[in-house]
Amino acid sequence: MTVRTGRHFLQIPGPTNVPDQVLRAMSAPTIDHRGPEFAALTTRLLDVVKPVFGTTGPVVIYPSSGTGAWEAALVNTLSPGDRVLCFETGHFAGLWEEMATALGLVTEVVPGDWRHGADPEELARRLAADTGHTVKAVCVVHNETSTGVTSRIAEIRRAIDDAGHPALLLVDTISSLGSIDYRHDAWGVDVTVSCSQKGLMLPPGLGFNAVSAKALAAREEARLPRSFWDWGPILQANRRGFFPYTPATNLLYGLAEAVEMLHTEGLPEVYARHARHAEATRAAVRGWGLEVLCADEREYSGSLTAVLMPEGHDADKLREIVLERFDMSLGAGLGKLAGRVFRIGHLGHLNDLTLAGTLAGVQMGLGLAGVSADPAGLPAALEVLSTP
Repeated sequence: MTVRTGRHFLQIPGPTNVPDQVLRAMSAPTIDHRGPEFAALTTRLLDVVKPVFGTTGPVVIYPSSGTGAWEAALVNTLSPGDRVLCFETGHFAGLWEEMATALGLVTEVVPGDWRHGADPEELARRLAADTGHTVKAVCVVHNETSTGVTSRIAEIRRAIDDAGHPALLLVDTISSLGSIDYRHDAWGVDVTVSCSQKGLMLPPGLGFNAVSAKALAAREEARLPRSFWDWGPILQANRRGFFPYTPATNLLYGLAEAVEMLHTEGLPEVYARHARHAEATRAAVRGWGLEVLCADEREYSGSLTAVLMPEGHDADKLREIVLERFDMSLGAGLGKLAGRVFRIGHLGHLNDLTLAGTLAGVQMGLGLAGVSADPAGLPAALEVLSTP
């Protein structure tokens, strides 16, 4: 039996480390979810969470994973046989498209190489050709967790508007919300999908939809079957501070504390911190002589960095060595990237020294895995971190 000392380094792109104050908040006694104290909590929470999404509109909270929030976005706005345009930007974009197909939607996939985000110009071409407006929704993953590529949502919105097309814009922010600048209202997003276990610094268990007025109107005509996911009963109950079912009470305590932490630091400062840590990580990768998977610097992720292993080396072997020797978890390559990349999560409750320790562990692991990595990587990252 291996005896571990010190703290485990959880450097996957989610679930992320849960801050002590959030854990303490979640440990409070459970209260009556039909009582006045809970109603006051819900009312306050539904208000303070809105700026994190960049919205003044409603935010629906589910006791679910992000996958549940995906389904809610689809079933509340669409009908069987509706045509949906999906961008193939990585593993999770593919799973969302598979769900849409399983629900009875007709999906059209815009192929991608997993190294670039959704292409606004390609979207413009496809929507211009759709003179009958048969495309009812465009589905885009803002930050693809499997690749570390961030799509340019404002440009996607502009392409839809320039085409004069009425399609809804549905956006997955599962690994970007609370970490990368995001603006539901300003970017004209109709449904924003997210969850609790990444930038919101909570355990898994909460799913979210931020909803536009246009999406609410679409719900009136949507005919996909829905019950648990239906926005209507939830929004109605939320007006009184309640839910139409038993909510995840103690996770909501934690969410209130996490949102308070984000507002105390300041959302612009949170985004700047993530961008700085991402820059330091990429500096290390280049210093090692390795390659960042994301091929367009406009689309670099502030949440995670996916690193391509040199030919002949197995990323999973590296991850195994790093876990065994240094008690650190790195993200695996998913789908067609399995064994080819490892992912360094740098989102959520993270500071400079934690990132420096993470990158030191990766550098030592590369050497132990027999990868010819230049030791200049770590000093390159430290230079970024030590710059005021």
